[in-house]
Amino acid sequence: QVQLVESGGGSVQAGGSLRLSCAASGDISKTYCMAWFRQAPGKEREGVAGIYRDGLRTYYGDSVQGRFTISLDRAKDTVYLQMNTLEPEDTAVYYCAARPEGRGNWDTSREYDYWGQGTRVTVSS
Repeated sequence: QVQLVESGGGSVQAGGSLRLSCAASGDISKTYCMAWFRQAPGKEREGVAGIYRDGLRTYYGDSVQGRFTISLDRAKDTVYLQMNTLEPEDTAVYYCAARPEGRGNWDTSREYDYWGQGTRVTVSS
């Protein structure tokens, strides 16, 4: 019912920037809440940032607060994650997720119904 496609990942040096995109298609009414998660090798999947459809409510994980910015282009049904001042610790596969309601915690992966395939981000020092 919902397809999410991430893009924009790549390899950068520490201190660099990347912008990830997540294009949603299908039943957009089921993407009221959107979020970015990431998973590094040997680590649990963690919430990076979340946003509601109105674009006014945003949430960030402590480790990215002040460096990353999530935004939404409603006309394009696309969510972005601007990542600045990247650190080697940011290296991970980043996943876009969506859910129809804003229930539970924004950063709990099990609350999300739809997921993209992931895009890899590598930050070297």
